[in-house]
Amino acid sequence: MIKHLRSAADLDAATATLILDTAGEMAALAGREVKKLPTLRGRTVVNLFYEDSTRTRISFEAAAKRLSADVINFSAKGSSVSKGESLKDTALTLQAMGADAVVIRHPASGAPHRLAAWVDGSVVNAGDGTHEHPTQALLDAYTMRSRLGRLDGLRVAIVGDVLHSRVARSNVLLLTTLGAEVTLVGPPTLIPVDIAAALSPATKVSYDLDSVLPDMDVVMMLRVQTERMQDSYFPSAREYSRRYGLDLARMRKLPEHAIVMHPGPMNRGMEITPEVADSSRSTIVEQVANGVSARMAVLYLLLGGKA
Repeated sequence: MIKHLRSAADLDAATATLILDTAGEMAALAGREVKKLPTLRGRTVVNLFYEDSTRTRISFEAAAKRLSADVINFSAKGSSVSKGESLKDTALTLQAMGADAVVIRHPASGAPHRLAAWVDGSVVNAGDGTHEHPTQALLDAYTMRSRLGRLDGLRVAIVGDVLHSRVARSNVLLLTTLGAEVTLVGPPTLIPVDIAAALSPATKVSYDLDSVLPDMDVVMMLRVQTERMQDSYFPSAREYSRRYGLDLARMRKLPEHAIVMHPGPMNRGMEITPEVADSSRSTIVEQVANGVSARMAVLYLLLGGKA
């Protein structure tokens, strides 16, 4: 088993499958009255978050606690970071405190790679800038496999703001490793030139959502990240929704077995309508639950399990 999870590219097919299989075993805990395992008792997991987060931070905290680890939550707001402390000095402080694993979310792409050079424990990337978010890709893959029974040969459309999406990058890397066929869909301004070839030569690009829907097993909608946009990438929110939003009419074009996904948080009414988000085809709430299982599997295999 690998020591760090900094990128979905760190995972080969065998390791990724091992994590997904382990996540399935962890999910079985949710049905128990006592939802804890003693696996990581005595281990310390630090959640080092430099960006706002609800789902990911709570998910990692729940995952570590269900494995009986000691959890330290660090938020940049109200810490010495506001006084000018660097990431390296924070890392050395955590190292001195004996952190066995550091889960980091940071606005700078590449921060987890730098952190891994400064600490002896395992580093898990919980999102770095617009670069990657590997555990989100793992929980998405787990959700697809749970709903559809396989990943090999699945046709997946990732739709929307690919330019600013770390979720899209990690999903392309992981899903193609596991045999899925990925198509990136969005306006030309939000799909970087040559991104498909850079991530995976098998990845396709389309600028027409309606034309790809009838062939897809999975449609993953991405949030439009207006907070990262310094320029105008499309005429208006209404125009974006008209061309690339998933509404009931578009959902009906999907095959009957197809599912709709969204990493959250959602802009309801922009990239996805409330009717679609709350439909039986939607896996959005399921993804949150599966996130705990997937992150339990990652922490278990990095710190306590035998691969």
